[in-house]
Amino acid sequence: MFNSKQTPVFADTQQSNTYAWFSQRAWVEIDLGALSHNIKQLIKLISPHSQLMAVVKADAYGHGAVMVSKTAINAGANVLGVATVPEGIQLREEGIKAPILILGATHTHEQVQAIAHWQLQPTLCSPKQALEFSNTLENIPYHGCLPVHIKLDTGMSRLGTDWRQAAEFVQLVQGLPHLQINSVYSHLATADSPDPTTMNEQQRRFDQAITQIKAKGIHIPTLHLANSAATLTNRNLHYDMVRVGLAMYGLYPATHLEKNLYNQVKLQPVLQLKARITQVKTITAGTGVSYGHHFIAPTDMRIAVVGIGYADGVPRSLSHKMQVLIRGQLVSQIGAITMDQLMLDVTYIEDLQEGEVVTLLGYEGNKYISADDWATQLNTISWEILCGFKHRLPRVAVM
Repeated sequence: MFNSKQTPVFADTQQSNTYAWFSQRAWVEIDLGALSHNIKQLIKLISPHSQLMAVVKADAYGHGAVMVSKTAINAGANVLGVATVPEGIQLREEGIKAPILILGATHTHEQVQAIAHWQLQPTLCSPKQALEFSNTLENIPYHGCLPVHIKLDTGMSRLGTDWRQAAEFVQLVQGLPHLQINSVYSHLATADSPDPTTMNEQQRRFDQAITQIKAKGIHIPTLHLANSAATLTNRNLHYDMVRVGLAMYGLYPATHLEKNLYNQVKLQPVLQLKARITQVKTITAGTGVSYGHHFIAPTDMRIAVVGIGYADGVPRSLSHKMQVLIRGQLVSQIGAITMDQLMLDVTYIEDLQEGEVVTLLGYEGNKYISADDWATQLNTISWEILCGFKHRLPRVAVM
């Protein structure tokens, strides 16, 4: 738990130069010790010959890509996964030398040149894209071979070449100048489902594609298929590498996985969301609170205004549905959540002071509010909650 005697490490250096931690109205705490613990737990779980890719796209799911990447590598991760070229460049500019796979599609000459310059590794999804890469590298000119990864569509119906055309696609790429195949991979659509039928069919298709590739005498150094859910549930899906995102950040991809695996893999949540009380006031019965007066005080009550809102990533649709923690007690949010502020019913908390800390996500004492709790309320997924916290919230690393 962070306290004022510790020295925080900011993911956003511009904010750290401008404001001290204790002056912030709201912030995101990132427990790097929990992150390291999770990665080590996952490494123990996976097959001995398998590597671990730490997926740090979308600013490491809102956790801060640079400090998460450095911690992940130090904890034993072998490869980093990002979605875009700028995400990869950001990590290289911070001195990170580990292999970086771009999981998204890239096409333009500028993207290819940047990938080559920054020693990133692209995903190739189609023969057309492979030819574009080869032609661009030929005209730079580019010395050596660029490591590339072949994406197959085995049932996600997103990026990738149809698995039935895998052998021809891989054979084409192998014959192109300046390209070196580092891996062939696919992505599972239903690995977090209790019913493994679709996942098993995707694995069957993936294995059949690999068999066809090998029949042409082509050796693929690395095969990978498993996301977090598959990594947690089935070693037969681990192949040569697993790609771990949500589990690395301390959340289970589905409730049934947490129930079944908690004693085997005890993940620790990495992110906590905190804010400060900016005003405490008393209102009388019949007083409306916030825009639209959708909440009317039923009795005289004390309310607290907190300096965080939907512009920071607290969904407005959580209005009247969420609770927060103050001094280890659950407190209800009232009125519409506004752009920069929200209100709480603190009638039963004595002597509450301006400047006190509110925990919106995280632990206080033996109570815990999870991104899963918000996701359940909103009929969405925890991934969306984590990725929604805006950059005006500084990320503060704690150990």
